[in-house]
Amino acid sequence: MLLLNPKALLLALPLLAAACGFTPVYAPGGTGSQLHGKIEIQAPEDIDGASGSDAYFLVQHLEQRLGRGGSAAYRLNLRLSTQEEGQAITADNEITRYSVIGTADYALTRQSDGKVTSSGTVRNFTGYSATGSTVETLAGERDAHNRLMVILADQITAQILATADLSAPAE
Repeated sequence: MLLLNPKALLLALPLLAAACGFTPVYAPGGTGSQLHGKIEIQAPEDIDGASGSDAYFLVQHLEQRLGRGGSAAYRLNLRLSTQEEGQAITADNEITRYSVIGTADYALTRQSDGKVTSSGTVRNFTGYSATGSTVETLAGERDAHNRLMVILADQITAQILATADLSAPAE
């Protein structure tokens, strides 16, 4: 019977990961370093389905994670939709809590040949309370929308970095 020492196994993990071709996303040559600052993110006012300030928050958070596309080799196109649903309803039919549900479709396209290198859909939600004053409720709603855009930007970034096909374009 073969027994492995937990310490030896822990020391062997990096070697096993390197042997299988694993490269950290933000390591030199990794997807993160290859894409940072090279993605032109669609302008907020051009995002289909977006309403209010959601598109501006989403683009702002994506640019914080992916950098601004100064020398853009890629273009990130987005489609965004949000909706609010009442979650807690009193006996008097007053809604005291809302969920903000957001869905974002994205497609990362290489500009040189038009190849889509990564695409997908992300979906998540946040919530806010409507039991305080009007000012408190409006502040809670705005904060919930901003938090949702942070979550969606994180999900989009993670999926792009994990799935983008950055192989050289065919000549």
